[in-house]
Amino acid sequence: MFHQFFNIRLVLTAVLISLLLACANTTRSGAVGINRSQFMVISSAEVDRLSAISYNEQNQKAKEKNILVTSGPTYNRLKTISNRLIAQTSVFRDDTRQWNWQLTLINAPILNATCAPGGKITFYTGLIDQLNLTDDEIAAIMGHEIAHALREHGRERLSQAMTQNALTSIALAAAGPYGSAINAANQATQYILVLPNSRQNESEADAIGIELAARAGYNPQAAISVWQKMNKATEGKNPPEFLSTHPSGDTRIEQITGLLPAVQPLYISAPKAKPGL
Repeated sequence: MFHQFFNIRLVLTAVLISLLLACANTTRSGAVGINRSQFMVISSAEVDRLSAISYNEQNQKAKEKNILVTSGPTYNRLKTISNRLIAQTSVFRDDTRQWNWQLTLINAPILNATCAPGGKITFYTGLIDQLNLTDDEIAAIMGHEIAHALREHGRERLSQAMTQNALTSIALAAAGPYGSAINAANQATQYILVLPNSRQNESEADAIGIELAARAGYNPQAAISVWQKMNKATEGKNPPEFLSTHPSGDTRIEQITGLLPAVQPLYISAPKAKPGL
């Protein structure tokens, strides 16, 4: 029995060491001061590859349905905003200059926008039209989504899931019938890695997003009006896809408001974009 417990301890120690070695910070802190260490076990190249496959499939399906928009005023408007935001991403990390940035606009009444790992941006016309978004508000949303890609939150979530599965299998192999050790490992993984993730990631994306917008010459206060519009549009209705992964509410608006003093000087000094250009 002592030998079995000793083996468990060795395995868990090895796992702990691997967790520590996998910790890194994907971005520089910027004016908003995001410097949380992140846990990564899967390579960014692999995540980018998988994301590109999914992105291309999305675009192909939209093309087949004749809802893929590749030109016109709305597409050009998004392209201008994305170019200005992308130009500021090197503030947070140098390698974005080599990313294969892409923009997709899908003509569908959906309140949603994303930026997949590696810089694959998707917007739906429903989000722009139903909320009557200004350029500043589009920049706030797009900056938020780009921030998820900069911080590699998707890679981080995959790493967390992989770690949970790995810890379970390792514990099973080492512990044999000792189910209590397995249960303890699963609970620790859930608490330390999984449960706080959504709040942290969304807060980080809000912070970096408004800094990107401010540096690109878009008013960061638009991040507040976006969520006010979203709350009003969804009041008494089932939350749209966008809100399923982007919790809103008074608390979020309060947090964004608290970040404005750090980024307002950047907006004041930045060259301003002309609306619609």
